[in-house]
Amino acid sequence: MSTAFEEARRVFGIESDWLAATLGLVEESFDRAVDLMGSAGGRLVVTGMGKSGHIAGKIAATLTSTGSPAFFLHPAEAVHGDLGLVQPSDVDLVLSKSGETQEIAALLPCFRRLEVPVVAMTSRPDSTLGRAAAVVLRIPDMAEACPHNLAPTASTTAMLVLGDALAMALIRERNFTESDFADVHTGGIIGRRLLTRVSDLMVGPPLPLVGEDSPLRSALAPMTSNRGVCLSVDASGRLSGIFVYGDLGRLLETRSDALEMPVGAVLNRSPCTISASELATTALARMEKRGITSLVVTDPDGRPEGLVYLHDIMRAGIY
Repeated sequence: MSTAFEEARRVFGIESDWLAATLGLVEESFDRAVDLMGSAGGRLVVTGMGKSGHIAGKIAATLTSTGSPAFFLHPAEAVHGDLGLVQPSDVDLVLSKSGETQEIAALLPCFRRLEVPVVAMTSRPDSTLGRAAAVVLRIPDMAEACPHNLAPTASTTAMLVLGDALAMALIRERNFTESDFADVHTGGIIGRRLLTRVSDLMVGPPLPLVGEDSPLRSALAPMTSNRGVCLSVDASGRLSGIFVYGDLGRLLETRSDALEMPVGAVLNRSPCTISASELATTALARMEKRGITSLVVTDPDGRPEGLVYLHDIMRAGIY
């Protein structure tokens, strides 16, 4: 007896076959489509009807978020005024499996009058849409995953993946960087990870500074009020070492006179540091690698400017 999972296996197999076939069909036209879309002086207009329209909306959102400004144009609304959004400097990406969708066909003369080039995703290059397009990205003309070969399933998956491929190719075409990505993703975890810098989270000054000639006992108060950390600097103000509660615990196990020892005798002379301009994610990675919970923030000359703590980075939602 057939199981639901066997149906899932059947659908995955069909859609995988569609993707492999699509990749072969667009090999010769894909670069031309990317060149045309990348050269758009305006925006990318993505349009489709029905299920293809839903895919078109997602493609437009992906393009916009990755450095290629785009918007979804509903074909039915376009002929009732929304066509005013389209400018001659735009490029249109039009999705229609048959290439004969009535609402799409009604738009094509409008694009032609505006001299807006069309990139088509269709299974029929000889269709109305295919003939009107400057570049055709052909998808297969194969059976859908729907057991009745009616509901758009594998065809819309092929369109979706093809749209992702276009967006990723345009990232390279436009040299869209991680910093650029951060500029348009200011909210949520992505924004926090890409925008939050050490300077946003560091504490101090004042800093828990203790003279190297002072007895370790005198470091207890500043350590307690600064989450178990104290620092020393040399005559020029450069960081000369750090001492933390963990060091104190290990020292007390071996030295009964530990609290009377000079601070300079117990300092870690090679502390892990970071600059204020670096990303908080870099600070987090550095702490995790060293197994520590804080970093000294130093300026280009090695002078301490503040401290950044693991807890504050985690509390800011940066993981």
